[in-house]
Amino acid sequence: MTSAAAGFVERLDAVTERLHVLASRENPAGALTEPDPPTGERWEAGQVWAHMAEFVPYWTAEMAQVVDRGMTAPDPFGRTKADPTRIAAIERDRHQDRGALWRRLAGDIARLRGSLLGLDAEAWTARGQHSTFGTMELPGIVDEFLVGHLEQHAVQLEALVR
Repeated sequence: MTSAAAGFVERLDAVTERLHVLASRENPAGALTEPDPPTGERWEAGQVWAHMAEFVPYWTAEMAQVVDRGMTAPDPFGRTKADPTRIAAIERDRHQDRGALWRRLAGDIARLRGSLLGLDAEAWTARGQHSTFGTMELPGIVDEFLVGHLEQHAVQLEALVR
């Protein structure tokens, strides 16, 4: 296991435990997250859970694409917050049973964990070209769109249950 993988897997394991605990907690009715800095958008817990269940498989696949094609030049990857498929998935699943969303998310996190552990040192040098963030190396992609993204949403959910 590379040191990059080890650091991300450690963080992923920690946030997975936090999310597991949060999945069993009730959120106060009408509670909303703090405003998203760029957009001011606020979400209820169901939207956060639906988003996490949607983005982990999406960004895991994008990460794999960057590894497959971004070794010599940055490979175009990703989407923006305005992506209609992303928005539709959040809207569709926001009222789903929290336990069902958690089980789906936990399986996707386990697959992400396996993907991270399977990356060799060379894979961590792959680069992608995102329309908003520009050229990113794989550690930045994993942090921004996967592990760090899960951590950000865990913080939001923890604030909702306080």
